[in-house]
Amino acid sequence: MKSIEQRINRLAQEGRDDVAGLLKQLIAIPSMSGQEGGVIEQIRVMMKMMGMRTVRIDRLGNIIGTIGTGSKVLAIDAHVDTVEVGDLDAWESNPFEAVEKNGWIYGRGASDQKGGMASMLLATRILKEVGVPKGITVMFVGSIMEEDSDGLCWQYLINEEEYRPNWVVITEPTGLAVNHGQRGRVEIEVTTSGKSAHAAAPEQGTNAIYLMNPIINAIRKHGSKLKKEDKFLGKGSIAITDIRSRAPSLCAVPDRCTAHLDRRLTAGETDISALEEIKSLPEVKAANASVTIPDYSAPSYRGVLYTVQKYYPSWILKPDHTLVKAGISAAQKVLRSEPELKTWNFSTNGVATMGLFGIPTIGFGPSEEQYAHSPEDRCPIDHLVSAAAFYAYLPYVLQPIAEELSKQEKSEEESEEDAQKEATQ
Repeated sequence: MKSIEQRINRLAQEGRDDVAGLLKQLIAIPSMSGQEGGVIEQIRVMMKMMGMRTVRIDRLGNIIGTIGTGSKVLAIDAHVDTVEVGDLDAWESNPFEAVEKNGWIYGRGASDQKGGMASMLLATRILKEVGVPKGITVMFVGSIMEEDSDGLCWQYLINEEEYRPNWVVITEPTGLAVNHGQRGRVEIEVTTSGKSAHAAAPEQGTNAIYLMNPIINAIRKHGSKLKKEDKFLGKGSIAITDIRSRAPSLCAVPDRCTAHLDRRLTAGETDISALEEIKSLPEVKAANASVTIPDYSAPSYRGVLYTVQKYYPSWILKPDHTLVKAGISAAQKVLRSEPELKTWNFSTNGVATMGLFGIPTIGFGPSEEQYAHSPEDRCPIDHLVSAAAFYAYLPYVLQPIAEELSKQEKSEEESEEDAQKEATQ
């Protein structure tokens, strides 16, 4: 009799053409942030076709499918929104007409992150055939709006829908490595206020853009002097990513100028520490500039507004954590080799699951980080197959851990009941 590992790997290989086809279908549906309705509906159809036990779309617009009936929940997440395509001339083919070439699939979202969703769908079919281990429910999530606000979807799922899984796997591209951390980020706005005047007599006003000029140079120098460094996540960074001004007209001196900063955070850095660093710059003080963290507030494709602050914490799950060990074990069985342990350079929904809520989180996904957001967006079909096998096999590695958690919870409940009985005697 074949082992569960052999059965899962065989079924994943047999599904090679199918998983490639699923990804092509997903790429064909444009789904920029806030415009995911079409691809969510297609995923709903696919989830039911693959045999999920329950499928629902929450009020915000995330789609959640489950298989299994256990009390311990493994959530596997793929955000299904993408960035814009940018300059179409930079693409070799239509970004929404998936091209298969030399074992790769090309198109917008192939790497970031519809490849992860395609693999999750094949994993569902595999689990439907081999069965979900006793005591575990696998929760597959197609999340929205991640590109515009990482983790917003999971803040909604946890705070409003009261989903709180025991473990989370993020399927952002890892090159089939096991990722267990990432730098965080915070968006900061620095605003200078001047006095408007006619551009024919600029000396009668105070130009807010000129007030911003020394601040720009100070921020650039500040970025080169960041000292805090983590041996796993590296150093933080800072970049000015947008500058805008306000004036009564193009013939007037602007009375306001705002610089938008992207501040990447290493371990030990927070929104508060990053904000104070900018506030304390002499040039910021001299201009009496305001320094704030903006909110993200945009309606989902369902018209629901869920406002969150643009702070996305860094996080690390220690290498000796049971979930990291389980991920390594599952990857070994699927890849027939020792997986790399890595961190993402960019941000993921892990900023919420692990960063804000402390839910053990790892990453394992098809394709490579370097192709994300680029006109070379692509995913190898071999990766889709291996990722599907990983998502199907991981619940089996987690089963004994789930049993132990259930025993501990039962023991704690019995102890609490005994204490209550003693208190009433």
